[in-house]
Amino acid sequence: MSIKQFDTKMIEMKQITKKFGEFVANNHIDLTVHKGEIHALLGENGAGKSTLMNILYGLYQATSGEIWIDGQKVNITNPNTAIQHGIGMVHQHFMLVDTFTVVENIILGMETTKGPILDMKTAIQKVEELSKKYGLFVDPVAKIQDITVGMQQRVEILKSLYRGADILILDEPTAVLTPQEIDELIDILKKLAEQGKTIIIITHKLREIKEVADYCTIIRRGEKIDTVKVTDVSEGDLAEMMVGRAVTFDVEKQEIKHGEKVLSIHNIIVEDNRKLKAVDGLSLDVYSGEILGIAGVDGNGQGELVEGITGLRSIKYGSVLLKGKDITNKTPFEIIEAGLNTIPADRQKRGLVLDFTVAENMILENYHKEPFSKKGQLNHKEIIDFSKELIDKFDIRPKDHQRLARELSGGNQQKVIIAREITNDPEVLIATQPTRGLDVGAIEYVHKYLIEQRDSGKAVLLISFELDEIMNLSDRIAVIFNGKIVDIIDAKHADEKTLGYLMAGGGKNNEAK
Repeated sequence: MSIKQFDTKMIEMKQITKKFGEFVANNHIDLTVHKGEIHALLGENGAGKSTLMNILYGLYQATSGEIWIDGQKVNITNPNTAIQHGIGMVHQHFMLVDTFTVVENIILGMETTKGPILDMKTAIQKVEELSKKYGLFVDPVAKIQDITVGMQQRVEILKSLYRGADILILDEPTAVLTPQEIDELIDILKKLAEQGKTIIIITHKLREIKEVADYCTIIRRGEKIDTVKVTDVSEGDLAEMMVGRAVTFDVEKQEIKHGEKVLSIHNIIVEDNRKLKAVDGLSLDVYSGEILGIAGVDGNGQGELVEGITGLRSIKYGSVLLKGKDITNKTPFEIIEAGLNTIPADRQKRGLVLDFTVAENMILENYHKEPFSKKGQLNHKEIIDFSKELIDKFDIRPKDHQRLARELSGGNQQKVIIAREITNDPEVLIATQPTRGLDVGAIEYVHKYLIEQRDSGKAVLLISFELDEIMNLSDRIAVIFNGKIVDIIDAKHADEKTLGYLMAGGGKNNEAK
């Protein structure tokens, strides 16, 4: 990618420091971004990237330091001030009203009216013009709850552009996207930059930085390490600057020791919220001592499959057996007690109680058992000691068991869930998007723990939209399309082209082997 010449300084953050009590999240950070530039902000989970951008967007106030926008010193006290200065932010967890349409979400707070009446015709026309100009094609009258995650992200971008944003901040923009949607987003970002927009992306994905960014600023433990021209560095260089050590991208694992059948899914049917078959006669067997990966484009029944197995959604037909015991349509509590644990796809909705502390979240599934409680009384010392041990073992930051889960970065929230679920030592671990939003050091760590589960004779069912992750970790790969398993192949013989063909529905059957 050729580096363009950037002359106009659009953003200057000078000596930004942000403290939360005694904790220093940002320590005298300088950041300069030019007009028309795509600038990546790279760092480990909890390094202070989102904090820095939340200061730029007015969600936080800096303890000290200055912000200059387009040559003018500004005081950004809240997001409304940021919007007035042409700054828009697309958060990692989207801020959309599910029951509203695309256009209703985009114009919310800036409604077009004719007298006292909402002028939807003009609003739709404006949204369609913006969509066409920037290649952000959406259906203005579709409801948010009925469109893909990739489309929801486009709505968030359009919402910022509708408000006149010249500077766009995107926090982990590809964390929930399929490979195809990531390619589309990269094209969109390049087009926005070509038309003079200034873009900052907070990301952990080194390959995407190499594909889309002009410059990259690396932050480690709240301090700026360097700003580099992306064409001058390798992915390995970026990873080492980010975590402060060499990072291996290779997954080391022993030869598979195939054990007994642990999880048997037979011909199940699970419906989606519209009462349509999302899982349609799916059969699958998972054995002890293996990682079985499920590859597929998002929206082919993966979510409903996991919810059906784990008791969160009714199975209309078929059966699920765990070590020969029928767990079909049992309660989530009964399924966990039977020996099946889950790393859920949505950490905030399914994985954590956000207003509980880290310590409380660590024992969510075992609070009723000794040593954490006795005769209905919680043993706080045991809970705290247990949580401190896991915080150290899984490098959860900040190292504070009393911190509310909602106050952690997305990656550290994920570490809390992974620590809890793996420590439960289940017979079967369902890992859904286990490394979503994690930095390369944390990904390396999670992969190690999943391999350890497998090598200790446990069964792991891995669902991920990251094909590299599926191919590196899995022993067998089952490809899902339209709610059916179209083929199962040995991971040793898998390649992206073959998997892509199967994921597009090019398989030969839908029976598990």
